[in-house]
Amino acid sequence: MAKWLLWIAALLLSGLLVTMGYYQYRDWHHPYRAIQVRQLPPPDLKPMLSIDTHLALTPRPQETYAFPIPLGKVGPAEPLYAGARQYPFFCMTLASGLGQPQIDNHRGQGVAVFNDRGGQLGDTILGYSRDCGLPSVLNYFYLDLNGVLRPYLPGSPVPPEQVAQTEINGRSVAQIYRVESGTINRYIYHIAMLATPDIAREQAPWWNRKLIYQFHGGSGIGFRQGRLKPSKIVRKRLEQLQQGYAVISSTGNKTSYTYNMVRAEDTARRVKRQFVSLYGQPSYTIGIGGSGGGLSQYLMAQNRSQVFDGALALYAYPDMVTQALYGLDCDLFNTYYAFRSPTRHRWQDFDNRTELEGLNAAAGFSQRAPFLEPLNQLLHGRWPSWPQGSSECINGWFGLSALIHNPRQGYIRPMFSDAIDRQQHWSYWEDLVQIFGRDQHGFARTAWGNQGVQYGLRSLRQGRISVAEFLHLNRHIGSWQETGVMSRETIWTPLGMRLPLWLSLWGNHNVTEGAPAPRRQPDPYAVERAYRTGQVFMGANPIPVIDLRHYLEERLDMHHLSASFEARARILDWHGHTDNQVIWVSDYRYTPLKEAFDAMELWLQARLMGQPRPDHIEDQCFDADGQVLQRGDGVWDGQWNGRRPGACSQRYPHFSNARVQAGGPWQGSVFQCRLLSVDEAVAQGQYGEVAMTPYLAQLRQVFPDGVCDLAAGDALRPPDLTPAAGF
Repeated sequence: MAKWLLWIAALLLSGLLVTMGYYQYRDWHHPYRAIQVRQLPPPDLKPMLSIDTHLALTPRPQETYAFPIPLGKVGPAEPLYAGARQYPFFCMTLASGLGQPQIDNHRGQGVAVFNDRGGQLGDTILGYSRDCGLPSVLNYFYLDLNGVLRPYLPGSPVPPEQVAQTEINGRSVAQIYRVESGTINRYIYHIAMLATPDIAREQAPWWNRKLIYQFHGGSGIGFRQGRLKPSKIVRKRLEQLQQGYAVISSTGNKTSYTYNMVRAEDTARRVKRQFVSLYGQPSYTIGIGGSGGGLSQYLMAQNRSQVFDGALALYAYPDMVTQALYGLDCDLFNTYYAFRSPTRHRWQDFDNRTELEGLNAAAGFSQRAPFLEPLNQLLHGRWPSWPQGSSECINGWFGLSALIHNPRQGYIRPMFSDAIDRQQHWSYWEDLVQIFGRDQHGFARTAWGNQGVQYGLRSLRQGRISVAEFLHLNRHIGSWQETGVMSRETIWTPLGMRLPLWLSLWGNHNVTEGAPAPRRQPDPYAVERAYRTGQVFMGANPIPVIDLRHYLEERLDMHHLSASFEARARILDWHGHTDNQVIWVSDYRYTPLKEAFDAMELWLQARLMGQPRPDHIEDQCFDADGQVLQRGDGVWDGQWNGRRPGACSQRYPHFSNARVQAGGPWQGSVFQCRLLSVDEAVAQGQYGEVAMTPYLAQLRQVFPDGVCDLAAGDALRPPDLTPAAGF
């Protein structure tokens, strides 16, 4: 056996060394290395807007910048009310195809700006840019007869017969698109519409008076400007631009670069103000965006941002901070399965994992890097086992604990010098530190915790796991260590090489140990500020929302259907109805986006006339050919509302998550439950028909502080935040 273990270890090591060499070579030659931030300016100390009740109830300050931004000039770098500028901050105008940023200092602060050498970076540093300013500029693109979008250079006319046409108000119009680009709040903004170079910037003859605000998704932890090429905006919304819509967007509204909804709103309001100052008020504005771009719309609508009038929320979650609750549970479960469970064979049948995680899991589903688990098991002195399937936790949420929660991890790409990388904290919480505040050790406060959570409780009550499995899981699953003592993912570094692979799989070295392994509470101040600053979607839904997604459960995609029902459950709690939300789900082979735009236009036109939502705009589901399978009230009934599955739920069944499987509510917004003693929980009937009296002593040991009161809500939600507050 020992020889086999050595042979396997040698084989894995050989492969790792080859991979290490490749990644080290790529790291040395990465284009970011030449311009990386090596020195920081003094910290910006501007305070954020004071929010005592809720952002939705807080008046925003009057604008101080005289919009519009003149062509050739840089827009405002300092936010109006979102607080201090974040440093370090990596400029990405070059990566966006817009050239180098404007020099704003010669003290080495920010990214280096080089001389130009035939369109390439030269060898001479001319200065530095800490605020990534980009003078506003116009670029043009045309659509050729083959449907290819190409740059249109003024002064180099393209023969008209090579340009595709579109019809606007009965007239044939050349598909030439003007995109204005610049920076606002240091983020790159774009304004796109039909216009030829001979039309003055302030003129928009083909604009149909309807505006789209394009949001974008992704998971990010701040500290960079973001990449968004002008041509991408045109390609993404080409069908609407062909109809005469105008489209505006900003990297500040791309959650790959920040989830700070105060900063995102401050930026979006200014981008829209730039547009309105040039072209006037639109008849209405439609928001659109997927994943993080979908949750941004839920939050900005609730927070009364006044950026858009209707939302097309694609693949949306209700918000980020509450999704992190069960998202960060994923690596706790994976650590348990791989390193702590005495019955690993039970969980190697991936179909069983859904009982605990709630999210979908599937035996036989391929993992992206399955060798990591046996390798890490060998390093832990355990007999290795090759994964026989995968789960949404692995396929969709792998690495979340390192990316958003571990302040020591940082970026793989060399955007910042090693010195800055070592001194800076990197996390989702740090990106929002002006909101969450710092603890006594100087780390951003966090809103994640799992004290009292009885993982797998629903499955225990249903007889799907045994009492022994339930007790062992909750005794050993543990929690994340305090952020101040977390360390980077362990990366094997022979000969000084660096390899961006997790060799401390699932962040297991940052998971608490013991029998029982300690749990932790969220920081009460961080939770309160998350609520008050509009980072949490509580269900206030004042504008029309079409919650639209493909059905991706079978692909173990992280954009699970149950997120739509989390949002709906919160809306029902808040309003008592869902008049302003409909849920559409389609087979992944068909995207009913045209239908969604048409429906939203009719809905907004009805609102302008003081009329309710048109009757035909309702919950529905589509097949692969775009045919409506079922529609109407009750089609999405299911486990989320405790009813028999409706017609659409039968066709597209949904799963849950770890906190629901622990007996929590479908709203999914409990940061810290109210605690009951184990004896009270038994008396309350939490364990159903399962006789837990013989196990009381073990339960008390596993949960010395008590277990969650399943009949109560979030103990940390500010009590004044209710519909009666005037939302």
